[in-house]
Amino acid sequence: MPMPVNMNGLTEFFINSLELPNGSTQIKYPSDSTDFSKVDPSRAFVKKVRRLIVKVGTAVVTRSDGRLALGRLGALCEQLKELNTQGYEVILVTSGAVGLGRQRLGYRRVANSSFSDLQKPQSELDGKACASVGQGSLMALYDTMFSQLDVTSSQLLVTDGLFRDAAFRKQLTDTVNSLLDLRVIPIFNENDAVSTRKAPYEDSSGIFWDNDSLAGLLALELKADLLVLLSDVEGLYSGPPSDPKSKLIHTYVPEKHQEEITFGDKSRLGRGGMTAKVNAAVCSAHAGTPVIITSGYATDNIIRVLQGEKIGTVFHKDAHLWSTVKEVSAHEMAVSARDSSRKLQALSSDERRKILLAIADALEANVSKIRHENEADVDEAELAGLEKPLVSRLTLKPEKISGLAKSLRMLADMEEPIGQILKKTELADKLILEKISCPLGVLLVIFESRPDALVQIAALAIRSGNGLLLKGGKEAKRSNAVLHKIITSAIPENVGGKLIGLVTSREEIPDLLKLDDVIDLVVPRGSNKLVSQIKESTKIPVLGHADGVCHVYVDKSANIDMAKQIVRDAKIDYPAACNAMETLLVHKDLVQNGGITELTAELRKEGVQLYGGPRACGLLSIPQASCFHNEYSSLACTVEIVDDVSAAIDHIHKHGSSHTDCIVTEDSEVANTFLRLVDSAAVFHNASTRFSDGARFGLGAEVGISTSRIHARGPVGVEGLLTNRWILRGSGHVVNGDRGITYTHEELPLNG
Repeated sequence: MPMPVNMNGLTEFFINSLELPNGSTQIKYPSDSTDFSKVDPSRAFVKKVRRLIVKVGTAVVTRSDGRLALGRLGALCEQLKELNTQGYEVILVTSGAVGLGRQRLGYRRVANSSFSDLQKPQSELDGKACASVGQGSLMALYDTMFSQLDVTSSQLLVTDGLFRDAAFRKQLTDTVNSLLDLRVIPIFNENDAVSTRKAPYEDSSGIFWDNDSLAGLLALELKADLLVLLSDVEGLYSGPPSDPKSKLIHTYVPEKHQEEITFGDKSRLGRGGMTAKVNAAVCSAHAGTPVIITSGYATDNIIRVLQGEKIGTVFHKDAHLWSTVKEVSAHEMAVSARDSSRKLQALSSDERRKILLAIADALEANVSKIRHENEADVDEAELAGLEKPLVSRLTLKPEKISGLAKSLRMLADMEEPIGQILKKTELADKLILEKISCPLGVLLVIFESRPDALVQIAALAIRSGNGLLLKGGKEAKRSNAVLHKIITSAIPENVGGKLIGLVTSREEIPDLLKLDDVIDLVVPRGSNKLVSQIKESTKIPVLGHADGVCHVYVDKSANIDMAKQIVRDAKIDYPAACNAMETLLVHKDLVQNGGITELTAELRKEGVQLYGGPRACGLLSIPQASCFHNEYSSLACTVEIVDDVSAAIDHIHKHGSSHTDCIVTEDSEVANTFLRLVDSAAVFHNASTRFSDGARFGLGAEVGISTSRIHARGPVGVEGLLTNRWILRGSGHVVNGDRGITYTHEELPLNG
């Protein structure tokens, strides 16, 4: 059920303490006739911020098991130190004492209890005792962290009733001002240990009832320019954040959102949760202090807020007056990309070439900015427990950025792909037909957490004259955002940055997949499940591959030293890549002469975990593979023994993914049999599967690798993003039942 914001004690105190502009004792909001369709928040007010209050909640301070989240606390302290150095006046309101005390007292109770005591039902620990024990430890931790950063902090414990005393409020303000003048960071917390209030903490008589409302009260009393409430989610959603239908609200307007929002459960450990934050934010914003609710899990969100980035949810007294462009729908985004692509196609070849060169220069000029955003993504991914191969894909090192710029310049120097005459035929005298290369139109590419893919795909779209919509993995959202901004900023105004749209919400994907009238090709790059879901959900043609189960078959005639080199490279060079070897097939004769032992020893030396098929697991004393169709994407692979090249081919056809497969042999007849009969997009002889790549093929970059048998196959570069048109030139020719016309169908020189 929608839950209206409760504005009792704190709001009443605000009203009684303020001289409202209209002289009223009622909170006035815009009339019901306000046009909310134009509301879009501006972050310009952050430029005027000097004094800010940051409130960090229990769900941010502690982990799910109740222990302190030291990584998040460290990142928080580093941000506050940076702001302190820049001249901001920073005040911190922190929760966490009760949770920390409860953990310590719980351990103490267990340590002091007999076995029989532990069998009895345990009473709930007294919250005030927990607060008393935890407060000292919490402050000691802050003091240690800030001391390491050469920052001084101070503790201020307050209770609800004190704020009714005007003398107390004046003394509090004077003390805080003195501390801020000395560059000391005041740290506030409610003194739960001696508070006279009982649960439930919120009632109509209280001035504040948790640290959210305390932060709002301090924002009023200390005349803060901004209040930042850190939560365990990105901001205020229209419903529980776990619900896929919930959407992030960028700007909160009471009349629009108060009755629409459905709140989920309260905070996992604290007292208030999002309801308390919204209460405090609404009251503070009305009193004149803007509020932003954002995630405290990110390592730099406070800094980003003060840089004016559009993150979190804004509460501002003038929010109802802000008018900006309405959010662009999926259809509008696709139409804009199509319109911009037509403008791109109207440019000369040299003008399109210069766009790619400008993007390459922009990437190199913004390496530090890209790295900053990418490192934040990597940090969050590691904290979230993302697997190492996926973190590796996510990481953008300087050399990778340099490689992307190099690929862009290679694409720029390629022969012009658009408008090439592919075929020229004289149908009849002076009636000339030409087959001309042209862009597909608008591409929708849904890719995994590899931000470098965004650059490659965007470059290919520009070179091939296509419009583009991109949806990257959420793990790379910051990296994708900064790369998208850099790329679109380099596109000239006569084409427009809308040529490349960045889709940021997963809710937009179903709508985009319905746009078969605007979008011409979908390229999914991800799991088998993702590719299958997309194919089932759209009428738009889909290009891509679900799996990368690549094989290397070592024949009996193979040069073992060469085979070891190829096998090692195919597995070790980049284990997370889709063209890495996942299965090693070995001819049975190599069991007798020791060749298989040398091959597996080479892999073991590199730390590869081996799994075996039925024949190999017993011989090599390795665990049996769960199945042969297994894409490990890590330092692991399957080994199996086969009788000959025919058995290897049968195995590949039965268990492979038609991606890339390789044979190592000195027998040219066996090699030709393998190359001719293996039905995969790429088939190699005496070369690592890692060569299956658009850049290595000389395509400049790739939009993906296709295992489809229709249209493009293998690494898809510029040519895979083109189709053709037929251009007919005549001089008054008519069919007229084919009377009076003689068809010649003569092939003409392309340049004639």
